[in-house]
Amino acid sequence: MNTVFKALNDPTRRKILELLQERDMTAGEIVEQFNISAPSISHHLDLLKQAQLVTAEKDGQYIYYSLNTTVVDEIMKWFMQFKLKRK
Repeated sequence: MNTVFKALNDPTRRKILELLQERDMTAGEIVEQFNISAPSISHHLDLLKQAQLVTAEKDGQYIYYSLNTTVVDEIMKWFMQFKLKRK
């Protein structure tokens, strides 16, 4: 869980997750959305993969990144436990 929170701590990584919520994207498509270098985006994607917030699937010469909704669901359940306990 600490890896997830570390990944979510950065605004660029949060924006990448928002983009992937709309559709799967290649690294190049993600890079086009930012004013930072491709290696920087690769680093952010690597941290998101380590946190299992995104998955990567190779299709020919491209790697498509997707939001891993399973981990997002687990995070939401974890947060909701605090709301439920306050009743």
